[in-house]
Amino acid sequence: MGKINQGILGGFSGKIGNVIGGNWKGIDYMRIKPANVANPRTEGQLDQRSKFSTVLRFLQSMTGFIKVGFKGYAIKMTEFNSAMSFNLSNGITGSYPDYSIDYLNALVSRGALAFALNPAIDSTVAGTVSFSWDDNSGEGNAKATDKAMLLVFNASKKEAVFVTDGDARSTASQNLLVPDSYSGDTVHAFISFISDDGKSVSNSKYVGSVVVSA
Repeated sequence: MGKINQGILGGFSGKIGNVIGGNWKGIDYMRIKPANVANPRTEGQLDQRSKFSTVLRFLQSMTGFIKVGFKGYAIKMTEFNSAMSFNLSNGITGSYPDYSIDYLNALVSRGALAFALNPAIDSTVAGTVSFSWDDNSGEGNAKATDKAMLLVFNASKKEAVFVTDGDARSTASQNLLVPDSYSGDTVHAFISFISDDGKSVSNSKYVGSVVVSA
């Protein structure tokens, strides 16, 4: 039986289903216990494993982005585990066994910096996804020098391409280069911002999906 140490959103020790929690050097972590013949497969356990695997496959493709995007919520846990916790609760749609990522509600970065205003994407040149947004510098805590964090997720290839120190908010656009092998694939796009000093990030916004130009 697992023991929750710091409330429902905190770390836990022990085992819940096939998810094992522990603490290493003051950092909470989670891992999946490999299934074996003796491992019971109750309906609840299978359901939880399916949810966990769905989110894990999504986030594992973008660990470098998550490390920046969730650093403000890595309190006695890793950035990755913080992202796992949020998206397990908010970023899944469907029912067992057909779970999928709810891109509109999933977050790949989380913070209090002003988020992107009216973001959009397009792909008219092979190997390129074009992002645009409205420059909202000066509104709230948005600054012209904030840098764009751009990410595209290729679900069919289970890969992500991203930048965490892109062009300034005031530029209102940036092209993200993707592999030539993405031509004809549908990719899902996210945008967020990071302050010039790297101390603050915004919540990510799902921009939508686009077919990469061939």
